[in-house]
This record gives sequence, structure tokens and C-alpha cells, in this order.
Amino acid sequence: MNHCDLCVPPSMVPEQDGFFTGRCILVNGPVIVGAGPSGLAVAAGLKQQGVPFVILERANCIASLWQNRTYDRLNLHLPKQFCELPYIPFPENFPEYPSKHQFINYLESYAKHFEIDPRFNELVQSAKYDETCGLWRVKTVSSNNSTTEYICRWLVVASGENAEKVVPEFEGLHEFNGNVMHACDYKSGEDFRGKRVLVVGCGNSGMEVSLDLCHHHAAPSMVVRSSVHVLPREILGKSTFELAVSMMKWMPLWVVDKILLGAARLILGNLEKYGLKRPSMGPLQLKNTEGKTPVLDIGTLSKIRSGDIKIVPGIKKFLQGGVELVNGEVHEIDSVILATGYSSNVPSWLKESEFFSSDGFPRSPFPNGWKGKAGLYAVGFTRRGLSGASLDAVRVAQDICKIWNQETKQKNHCVAVSCHRKCKP
Repeated sequence: MNHCDLCVPPSMVPEQDGFFTGRCILVNGPVIVGAGPSGLAVAAGLKQQGVPFVILERANCIASLWQNRTYDRLNLHLPKQFCELPYIPFPENFPEYPSKHQFINYLESYAKHFEIDPRFNELVQSAKYDETCGLWRVKTVSSNNSTTEYICRWLVVASGENAEKVVPEFEGLHEFNGNVMHACDYKSGEDFRGKRVLVVGCGNSGMEVSLDLCHHHAAPSMVVRSSVHVLPREILGKSTFELAVSMMKWMPLWVVDKILLGAARLILGNLEKYGLKRPSMGPLQLKNTEGKTPVLDIGTLSKIRSGDIKIVPGIKKFLQGGVELVNGEVHEIDSVILATGYSSNVPSWLKESEFFSSDGFPRSPFPNGWKGKAGLYAVGFTRRGLSGASLDAVRVAQDICKIWNQETKQKNHCVAVSCHRKCKP
């Protein structure tokens, strides 16, 4: 076990005196919140250097977003070399764009290789730095409602950009008598065969869900409220993303954007006549400044051109059997799928406002958003996908290992055994 267990019977620690009455555990290394790809990558780096840690996961498995909240047909949108975690590449026999199930198998093998054993079904309720004892206090509640407090020198926030689904409010949605679900609950279009489905959102998820519905002989309409960049997934047989990364080494960002948009116009044609307007800002600049990812087309545009997927404007309100759009049109629909994205949940549990902003992202942009003060770190908030998360994971692991070697190995690992007497809630 990677900790010193400082359990004190609740009866011996009176609540009125301000002490925590659940189980108390002193962790000799960092506590990592989240067992997704980011948390696993940090854990692997620490494991290689012999630094103990505890990794907390609210779900019952690693990579719960991938395992529990993605649709069946999902493949990685970027080539595998940009999606692998540090230290271990994808198997050579994996395709250029691995499937969801291949990626999950890769992550499970990764965790097994490094002997990473997360504590599942542990929901972090709060985490705050206690200046009295100079340590972080992380309080969790498990699936059986037992509570635990982890006390640690370092805290790694790896809960990710996509911790919670975003469900906007729409007038009349509660009156709609059809099925309503978020894209995180969508698995396959099989259940929607022959149904009229309104897909709200035109990002990569909205585009791919609409395409999957077509393949299962549903009749999807996709709500496009604002402008969106759609790029071909490949240009002249090469990954568009890979080409962009290569060009950015030699050219300014705005030049690369111009080249990408020119190629997209040649390959995809004018998309405005189908209701898809491009933003005034280029795709890479928009990604860097606002975190909005361009859509990589995997076949959806052909279905839009053929009319199998209808593009509709924003929603004014829902009706009992349909929806009224902002242009006054009324459409009868059977189901609604909200491809409205996800958000960070860090502000709901991390009691800190200097490093993280109110939207749950580090205030300092990439590449400087991985390290805060007092042993606080963040991984998986770069808005640059798995490659950005991997870079930060390596930095975090190396930084903690350096401090560990300097300050911790030469000391008794349990010198802070009396901290439960000092720390106040």
C-alpha cells in the first residue's frame, strides 16, 4: 500500500471539536484525482521512479468517460501517435485511428503494466490546502457512504475537461413528450431506426451521432446555432492534424490557418449553402484562444449534401410533439439528443481560486498551466487533447519525483503522523 494509514475511531474524535470523524489516511506521495488517461500517465511516471501515490476515481473503472459515456462507433479522431500515453506506444497492429474499444484495451494494459491500482467509487467532495500543517486535505465519500480524508504533500488534479455533461435550458423541453438524452448516454442509432431525431450541437460528437443515426436509417436534423470550422480529416492522404503540427514548426499560426482553410475549400467545397458558416477566426487560432475544436469530417458532410441529415437553425422552444426554431419553422420530432458538450467540475470540489478559474481551467494557458503553488498540479486541461495531457503528465511526474528525491526519501515517510491533531476543517 502506498500510504500510512492513520485511522482513528470516530468515537475518539468529537465532531464538535472540529476534527474529521471519518477514516484519515496520510499519503506519502501525491493524491491524484481522476483515473482517466491523464491520471494514469502521471501515475506511470511516478511508478517508474518509485514514488508512492494514491489515485482516486469516482467511477468503478479507469477511463470512465471512454467506457461509460461514449457511443459504440467512436474512433479516435487523430492519428494514434498523437493519442498514446508516455512510455508505452500503441501496439503496431492497431489501425491509424484506433476504435473506442482498442483505446480502452490500451489503457487497461497500460494500467496493468505499471501496476496502477486506483481506489474506485471514491467521489472527492472537497480538497483544500491546510496552511497550519502545510498539507492538502482531500475528503471523499465512497459508494457505501463511508467518508475518508487523505492528507498529502502534493495534489494532482486530473479529473479532466469533460467531467460533467452540459445540459442547456430550453423553453418547453419538459413538455416535450419524446425521448431526451445527452450524447454521453447515446450508444447506437439502432434504437432510433425510423425515428425523427433532433441532434442539438454540431461539434465532432453532434456530427458523428448524426452520421450514426443515418447508418441506422433514422432521420436526423442537426441544430447549428453558430459558426463552425469543418476540416477534412486527411489532406492528400495525410492527417490534417499532423500536417498542421508540422507546418506550425515553420510558419506563423495565421499562415497555417490560411492553408488549412484553402485546402478545406478545395476538398469540401462551399459549406455555407448547407447552413454551415465558418467563424471569422481561423481554426487553430480559435482552438488556442477559446478551446473550440474544429470538426474533422468522417463522412457526415456527404449525408448533409444528400439531404439525409438536415441542418436547422437555433431552437426557440420545444412543443409537446416537436420543436419551434428561431426562424419560425415547426418540426415534428420523436427524440432529442443533446450533443452539447462537457465541462470541468473542479470548482465544485477544489477549494482554491488562484490557480484555477471559475470555469475549472488553469488561469495560465498552455504550456504553463500544469503547476500551481503549495504542491498543486493540473493535467488534462490543455484543450490540446491527449498529446497535451501527456506532455503535462511527464512534467508533473518529473517535478514531483525531483522534490521527492530531495526532500522525502531521506526522511521518515511518516514524520507527519501528528498532523491530524493540527489540521482543522
